[in-house]
Amino acid sequence: MPVARPESRAFRAIAWLVRHLLFAIFRYEWSGARHLPAQGGFIAAANHATELDALTFAHYLFDQGYEPRILAKRSLFTTPVVGWVLRATNMIPVDRGTADAGRSLEAAREQLGDGACVAIFPEGTITRDPDLWPMEGKTGLARIALATRMPVVPVAQWGATAALPRYGRMLRPWPRKRVQVAAGPAVDLSDLYDRPMDAATLREATSRVMDAITELLAQLRGEPAPSARFDLRKHPEYAAKRTVYPPVERP
Repeated sequence: MPVARPESRAFRAIAWLVRHLLFAIFRYEWSGARHLPAQGGFIAAANHATELDALTFAHYLFDQGYEPRILAKRSLFTTPVVGWVLRATNMIPVDRGTADAGRSLEAAREQLGDGACVAIFPEGTITRDPDLWPMEGKTGLARIALATRMPVVPVAQWGATAALPRYGRMLRPWPRKRVQVAAGPAVDLSDLYDRPMDAATLREATSRVMDAITELLAQLRGEPAPSARFDLRKHPEYAAKRTVYPPVERP
C-alpha cells in the first residue's frame, strides 16, 4: 500500500497517530484506487454524512499515496487542538457565507497547480437528507474544476455513521465498524471548459459530480438512490445563509 510520505514531520506524526486510531475503530473495505491519477493534481469529491467522514476520506487518500488538502471551515483553524492539526497538515480554510470564500478557492487552485490532491465535500456541510443520501452540492467545486481543468474523481463512503451518527456527540468505537470507501472514474467536464462560467454551467458541472458520487454510494449501500436529491435552497431558513462566491478568472 503506497502510504504518503509528507515532508512535514508534524504531518507524518499526526498521520501515524490517526491511521492507527482509525484502523482500531474501522474495518475498511477500499476499492477503486485505480481511478486516482498517478501524477499531477486532482480533485477528490466525496459525500458527507458524519463528522468522521473527513478522517475516513483523508485516510483512504493518504494510504493510496496522496497528501490530501481538505477544505474546512475557518473557525476550526482557531480551536486549540484541531486548529493546530489542520494548520500542520496544510488543510485549506474556507470562509463560509462571506465574500472571502473566494480565497479558499484560490488556495485550492494553487495547491492543485503544485500537484496536490484537494479533497472536497461538494455539499459544503453534512447532508440533511433524512436517509443520508448526498444532497445538492454547492458550486465551489465546479468553479475550481472548470478554472483549473484538473480531473475530478468521485468518492463514496459509507459506514462511519455507525461509530458517530450525524451530529452525534458520543463516539461508539467498538466493536469495530465496517466502512466502505470507493473511488470512481473521473467525471467528464471537458465539454464545459470553454463555456461561460455562469450559473447554468456551474450547476451542470456540480450535478454531474453529485450524480457520480450518488451512483457509487448506491452501489456501496446496495439500494437505489432517491429520484431527486435533497436541496437546501428550497428551505426558507437556508436562504439567508447562502454563500456568494466572487468570480474566478480562468488561468
